[in-house]
Amino acid sequence: MRFFLAGIMQGSHLALTLHHQGYRGQLRSLLEQHFPAAEVYDPLSDHADSLSYDENRGRGVFFHHCDLCREVDVVLAFIPEASMGTAIEMWEAHTHGQVVVTVSPLVHNWVVKFLSDVHYKDVESLEAALASGELAERIEAARNRKAVEKPNPGKAFPGLD
Repeated sequence: MRFFLAGIMQGSHLALTLHHQGYRGQLRSLLEQHFPAAEVYDPLSDHADSLSYDENRGRGVFFHHCDLCREVDVVLAFIPEASMGTAIEMWEAHTHGQVVVTVSPLVHNWVVKFLSDVHYKDVESLEAALASGELAERIEAARNRKAVEKPNPGKAFPGLD
């Protein structure tokens, strides 16, 4: 299984700075512990100096990450507050039939509500679900459901006919 570790980076900062990124190591470690055969891609690992990229390099990395979210099996999104980049990564995964697991207290946010196949309010809840095997079961159920549904990005808005 291939995971993409999505999460808040710049968020709503006006300055050229990142939110604390310590969650990445914690989430990666949890995934590797409970899915030992999985590949976990963390965008920050390959692009730790991304704030210094020129426009062409930044654009290329941004769109490459969007492409990856279409191809991985699971996007694990950590969004303690709104994150436009993470929302786009979730959208790309969702519209291309991949599983989206979200860790966020934003339970009323429509991106969280409507793009998440699996949602936990905090890392502790995610950790408990990993330890019990619940997350593996929920990912498998979502993958099976999505395999039957066949994604149709052009019909992303059911009920708005």
